[in-house]
Amino acid sequence: MRKTRARWVVIFALISWMVIPVSAANRAPGVGETLPVINLPIPGSPDEKNYLGISGKGYFRISNIRSNVVVIEIFSLYCPICQAYSPEVNVFYRMIEQVPEFKDRIKVIGIGAGNSTLEVETFKEKYDVPFPLFPDQDFAIHKRLGEVRTPYFIVIKINKDRTHKVIYSKLGDFGEAETFLQQILDASGLRPKNH
Repeated sequence: MRKTRARWVVIFALISWMVIPVSAANRAPGVGETLPVINLPIPGSPDEKNYLGISGKGYFRISNIRSNVVVIEIFSLYCPICQAYSPEVNVFYRMIEQVPEFKDRIKVIGIGAGNSTLEVETFKEKYDVPFPLFPDQDFAIHKRLGEVRTPYFIVIKINKDRTHKVIYSKLGDFGEAETFLQQILDASGLRPKNH
């Protein structure tokens, strides 16, 4: 009887030890935290490689993007809010690209939760998305990011030593593009060079 009880105590302790860290990690990274390690495939497109400031083949980490700030949209081809909101996200991207002082300092990417390469390409074409999109067919990245609903936006500030911290993490749309850009500038400390 004592051996059985001792076994149950050990089993319960092991289960608790395994479950508690998972539930703590099973949430989106909050402001002030760092992203979990995420490896994305290096795009085949020379334009997208140039935009991200990466080269070669294989995989890269988001913190390797040559930029001060990276805006990450977690989307899905099948998310009606993502579909309806994609024009405003495109406006946001184009606003950044039109300001020479920001276009090399703020980058935008999208990760398709549960979407294959074909589904990501379909979303990109159908909604005229001008920034790089990456598939996450097996939900591996989605799980690391706390299995967030879509759309979800995470913004990180990258330091010179390539460390980073989250400066924005929120479910749903970000409102108007101009207001969101100002939020990012305020949170990151980025300013036009003449200020």
